[in-house]
Amino acid sequence: MGTVTVIGEAVRVAAFGLAGALVRPAEDAEAVRAAWRTLEPHVAVVVLTPRAAEALGDEVARAVNGGPLTVVMPE
Repeated sequence: MGTVTVIGEAVRVAAFGLAGALVRPAEDAEAVRAAWRTLEPHVAVVVLTPRAAEALGDEVARAVNGGPLTVVMPE
């Protein structure tokens, strides 16, 4: 069974850990890209904050084919 990973600013992602998600706080673009590159193979869903999605840019679009389901939180 796959897991859920949440990437983005700590203040926006911390509570997801209470629901069992793997939380990857990332305060700047480089930290977001590092968290994305090191996703474990068993990750089925990735939730991104809007800033994290912006930092990843086209990498998110490329992951749609064969990658984890990726969603962006509303503002």
